[in-house]
Amino acid sequence: MITDTLQGITYQRLAEQGIVLPASPAPIANFSSHVIVGNLLFLSGQGPVEADNRKHQGKVGRDVSVEEAYQHARLTGINLLAVMHEALGDLGRVKQVVKLLGMVNADSEFAEHPKVINGCSDLLVSVFGQQGIHARSAVGFSSLPAQITVEIEAIVAFE
Repeated sequence: MITDTLQGITYQRLAEQGIVLPASPAPIANFSSHVIVGNLLFLSGQGPVEADNRKHQGKVGRDVSVEEAYQHARLTGINLLAVMHEALGDLGRVKQVVKLLGMVNADSEFAEHPKVINGCSDLLVSVFGQQGIHARSAVGFSSLPAQITVEIEAIVAFE
């Protein structure tokens, strides 16, 4: 059982960083934002979508800098947190962020995919501490839906 102290720490860390979770983004096609199997939460890919539904678009390495894309990955992480919160009812239930798959809409010569996806990874560690450390892949794609800059999916263990 998770204690009130552990539950409160996660939300305290969010507040300290000035993060207000948005509404969970709706899927853009015929799929669910998440699926629970046993004590694993599988999160569908999320993108850098602002609360007003504005999407960050472009090719990283051509139209978008690494620093901008890092912030887009961080925003994507916030959207993943919103889905986690909706799915679990309390982020304090997160036992471990297990795995991320980070996809970057990259120019063909771009080679700094890990630096971009660090935006999400750094966020998850800052929010969950040790439970936020995860396995990860960061890869480049020639395009992503709606030409968004990044898309990230996750697997999370919970209690």
